Amino acid sequence: MIHGALLIALAALLWATTGVVAKFLFTGTELQAITLGFLRLAVALPFFFVLMLRERHQLAKRQPAADRQPLLTLKALIPLAALGLFQACYQGSYLIAVDLTGAGIATLIALCLAPVLVAIVAAPILGETPSLVTVLALVAAIIGTSMLVVSDMGTAGELRLAGILVAVFAAVVYAGFTLTSRHTSTGTPVFTTAFICFATAALVLLVVLLAIDGFAGLGSLGIKHWLMVAYIGVVPTCIGYVSFFTGMKTTPATLSSIIVTMEPLFVALLAWLVLGEVLGVVGVAGALILTTAVIVASRSSAGATAGTAQKT
Repeated sequence: MIHGALLIALAALLWATTGVVAKFLFTGTELQAITLGFLRLAVALPFFFVLMLRERHQLAKRQPAADRQPLLTLKALIPLAALGLFQACYQGSYLIAVDLTGAGIATLIALCLAPVLVAIVAAPILGETPSLVTVLALVAAIIGTSMLVVSDMGTAGELRLAGILVAVFAAVVYAGFTLTSRHTSTGTPVFTTAFICFATAALVLLVVLLAIDGFAGLGSLGIKHWLMVAYIGVVPTCIGYVSFFTGMKTTPATLSSIIVTMEPLFVALLAWLVLGEVLGVVGVAGALILTTAVIVASRSSAGATAGTAQKT
C-alpha cells in the first residue's frame, strides 16, 4: 500500500507542474490557453493508444475466445464521450484561469472546490441529505476561497475577477466530470477509458480552435517552448496518469483522494519557488482551510458512497 500511495503522491507532484510550465508559456509567447490544452492531449494520445492496445491484448489472453465480449460498445461509448466533453471544458477553463491569474490560486480554487461540490451534490443523487460535516466543509471551502481571493488582490494589486470566476467554473466542470464518472461506470478498461476520453476532448478543442483561429499563436513558439509543450504532454499527462492508475490498484479510495489533495499545495509551493507567486499570510491560511475542507469532504463523500453500496 505504501508503494501505491507514493505513486499517487508522485502523480500529484507531476500534475502540479502543469500550471507552472503553462504560466511560463503564456507569459513568454502568444500561445492561447485552449491551444495548449489541445496540444497537451495531442501529444499524449499516441501514448494512451499504445497502452489501450496493450490492455486489450492482455485482457484477450485471459479470456477464452468463446467468452470474449466487445471491450467497447455504443452504450459504453456515450458516457465516455460525455466525460471527454467535461475534460475538454476543464482543460480549457483551467488553463485560461492560470493565464488570467496565477498557477497557484487557479489550481487551489479549481481543484479544491471540486471535491467539496461533489460531496454536496452526491448526497442528493444517492438519496441522502448532506451531513452537517459536509455542509461545514462547504462553508469552510467558501471561506478559504474568499481568503485566497483577498490575498491575490493584495499581492497582485488588482482584483483578477475574470480569472477567479473561470477557476470556479473549472471547479464546477471538474465536479461534473467526477460525478459523471462515478455514476456512469461502464466497466470499460482503464486505458481504453482514458484514450476515448482524451480523444473526445481533443476533438472538441480542435473544433473550437478552428472556429477562433486558435493556432495563430504557434508562430511565437521557439524550441524551448515546444519542449515545454512536449513536457506537459508527456510528464504530467502520460507519466502522471500511469503513476496514478498504478497506485490506485493497491491504495484505498479514501486514502488516494486525500493524497491527491496534495496537488494544489504542490502547485502553490512551486509557483512560489519558480514563479515568485506569493499568497501572503491570509492566502496561506485560506489554502490550509480549503485543503482541510477538501479532506473532510472527500472522507464524507467516500463514507456516503460506501454506506450506499452496503445498503444495495
